[in-house]
Amino acid sequence: MLIIGIAGGTGCGKTTVVNQIVEQLPKDEVVVISQDSYYNDLGHLTKEERSEVNFDHPNSIDFELLIEHVKELKSGKTIEIPIYSFAEETRLQGTIKTEPKEVVIVEGILVLSNPRLRELFDMKIYVHADSDERLIRRLQRDIRERGHDLEKVLHRYQTAVKPMHNEFIEPTKEFADIIIPNNHYNTVAVDMVRTIINQKLV
Repeated sequence: MLIIGIAGGTGCGKTTVVNQIVEQLPKDEVVVISQDSYYNDLGHLTKEERSEVNFDHPNSIDFELLIEHVKELKSGKTIEIPIYSFAEETRLQGTIKTEPKEVVIVEGILVLSNPRLRELFDMKIYVHADSDERLIRRLQRDIRERGHDLEKVLHRYQTAVKPMHNEFIEPTKEFADIIIPNNHYNTVAVDMVRTIINQKLV
């Protein structure tokens, strides 16, 4: 089994890179786990109280469960991944049954920030995009896909997203084996990652 961690700031294009890597691999050999599924369960808070939570701080992630699940997959066990709603900003009822595969990709803004999770990765990748590009992508995504209004998105970006990026996310570049610039489609870097994966799977 090959376990890959893919990190990078919000809106940097992690999902695009993951999809580019996965599309060339046999579907029955790869599983993708999103850090977003492991946001803490905030069902005990009101909607207003949830909106005040700093979702870009490591404390917002249930790393204990994520680490446990990666270890279980590594040992050949099936896991039950939580279902998280960005619209409701908490977990929903039910889970997604996920079986171990030859390649496990764990992606999210903070996956390289936790030392215990980081040491489980066989390959660590950081996806980089400049801050203006990331802000534009964040605005488009949160308004179109998550139902947030412009004022809320900008306020959260200025008070939480940007400072947390500088404190907890950008510094994790130093742990990366590969840094992929993703302001534009990066064919060479993605092809290199695919080649490494295929070599390790032989």
